[in-house]
Amino acid sequence: MRSLRAILPLAILALVHAYIGWRVLPDLPVVAGLQWTGWAVLALSFTSIPIGLMMRSLEPRVWLERFAVLGLFMMGLFSSLFVFTLLRDLALGVTLPFLSAQRTHALSSGSAVFVVVAAAFASVVGLISARRVARVVNVDVPILNLPLALHGFTIAQISDIHVGPTIKRAYVSGIVDTVNGLQPDLIAVTGDIVDGSVHDLSPHTEPLKRLAAKHGAFFVTGNHEYYSGERAWTAEFKRLGLRVLMNEHVVVTHDGARFVVAGVADYSAHHFDPAQRSDPKVALQDAPTDATPRILLAHQPRSAAAAADAGFDLQLSGHTHGGQFWPWNYFVRLQQPFTAGLHRLNNLWVYISRGTGYWGPPNRFGAPSEISRLRLVPA
Repeated sequence: MRSLRAILPLAILALVHAYIGWRVLPDLPVVAGLQWTGWAVLALSFTSIPIGLMMRSLEPRVWLERFAVLGLFMMGLFSSLFVFTLLRDLALGVTLPFLSAQRTHALSSGSAVFVVVAAAFASVVGLISARRVARVVNVDVPILNLPLALHGFTIAQISDIHVGPTIKRAYVSGIVDTVNGLQPDLIAVTGDIVDGSVHDLSPHTEPLKRLAAKHGAFFVTGNHEYYSGERAWTAEFKRLGLRVLMNEHVVVTHDGARFVVAGVADYSAHHFDPAQRSDPKVALQDAPTDATPRILLAHQPRSAAAAADAGFDLQLSGHTHGGQFWPWNYFVRLQQPFTAGLHRLNNLWVYISRGTGYWGPPNRFGAPSEISRLRLVPA
């Protein structure tokens, strides 16, 4: 059974690579070595992608990590090639029956070139977008009965950095510099900061120690913390000065006004530790009724229904990456209630960050990363 589980994904990956080669390469213009080059690129993609995906569980070595980085880039390119090949086949299936042989040849050749150029363009633009420091997105959140002292209160949110094979110390340091430059009143770190062990990645998460805000930085776990060793990372984030909220809350006083900041474990935490089942009601238990607004940090937007029932005013989430790159942004809603941005659920505002880094392919085509600066304003 285990061998089948290992072989089946590789077989599917091989078949899809073969499909791209079979459908696109024969229709490319006849140029010396062009088709062989195409098959070589597909072969490189097929061999490097599994290494990139398994990097977290492999022993770190310089050559292996470099090959994994290549594999992650190829994953983005392969994804775009597959999508454009599929769209091309659908378009050809509709139009070719009505064309002459000459026009059929011209359209087949031209569309094959388009697939290659479009996939390369999306991968390069996505790479440039992914590798730059995330831009600041300013969002005003209207809160009913907001205390006067909290008018203009600012929260800087970072999420889904995914420190790992391609995101290192310099990248994290750039994020911290940008966040500190905003001079926020409070910092919210909404999970999925790492993709690997504390032993391997702690030098690269060290810049988080410099996060500075009047009321400090608060952290909640994401699903990738559990993949990477949640207990060790929770201890490490505490060492770095982050206040970890695990189904609990704190009361913050700002210029005489009190409000609640709560945090829950990741929505899937109970699969790893039954004692950490995500529960917004438990997180708000015994909170003073006169401390408003009530703000919840929850990695996944799926916590919103329970947060609304518990009586929260605002939930800050991540997880979705906004789809990360086209066209996967259209599929997020199959698993999550919201994809990105500010949304309303009954009396609850929900803000979903597109993420401050990226996972897997260094690709942010059509879904740029962000550092969110949320400002509380009276409704």
